[in-house]
Amino acid sequence: MATIGQRNTLSIVRASAPGLYLDAGELGEVLLPGRYVPHDVAPKQLLDVFIYLDSEDRLVATTEMPRAMVGEFAEFRVISVNPRIGAFLDWGLSKDLLLPFREQDAPVRVGQKIVAYVMLDEKTNRIVATTRLHRHLSRQPANYRNGQPVNLIVIDRTPLGYNAIVENSHRGLLYHDQLPAPLDIGQKLQGFVRAIRPDGKMDLSLNASGYKRVVPLKQLILDALEKNGGKLPLDDDSSPETIRAKFGVSKKAFKQALGALYKERRIAFRNPGIEALAPADWSPGE
Repeated sequence: MATIGQRNTLSIVRASAPGLYLDAGELGEVLLPGRYVPHDVAPKQLLDVFIYLDSEDRLVATTEMPRAMVGEFAEFRVISVNPRIGAFLDWGLSKDLLLPFREQDAPVRVGQKIVAYVMLDEKTNRIVATTRLHRHLSRQPANYRNGQPVNLIVIDRTPLGYNAIVENSHRGLLYHDQLPAPLDIGQKLQGFVRAIRPDGKMDLSLNASGYKRVVPLKQLILDALEKNGGKLPLDDDSSPETIRAKFGVSKKAFKQALGALYKERRIAFRNPGIEALAPADWSPGE
């Protein structure tokens, strides 16, 4: 059965002047307008489409994919505000996503970037957004292990750090004193579970702990050296921002990985930068 607000793989039923009609199971036949029909489409071909209600509340399919589907959190830009019903968000489709006033945790303004949750209005079957995020986070205990890599999206800033949604499900905290630079609201990152406290709250980090972060980072550095002819303009004196942009890790983690590679006689420091070495090239004085 096809699902509103999700990607669906549907078969072609028939062609018409407006476009193609697709078999959406219990939802009936759904129109894929002509402007979205692939040029090389074949009879009975399966198409990957997104289903939603158009401005006249008719089911319609599109081969465009939104920034987020029903059940997902994402960053959106506010493109307009209607004083009667709410704000409209750019979510990557020709029809903008409505953020009703009743679903706004705080008023939004045109041009603002916000994090919202996409949901299906049970009464109307319309897809809408909400910034009342806490209602859509899991209340079940977080089932993660310490050091586990997780996908994050930053949702707000607090005196202690940044709250982030973990794996589209739970909330955790990235502490200011463990970040090399400020983060942006809506920014997507890969992080790590640092600890789950007795009260159920989750502490996060952008770096794996201890040796676990050094081993994969060593390989990333070696791969980068190989792609750049054996040399990189980065070393112990590079800025945290430059290191984060290149490898997505802290300066501390980068220095640890460089130290390990140096001890293994895999690199030499060239001041500035580093160079990959073959075993015969290394000497203790380097």
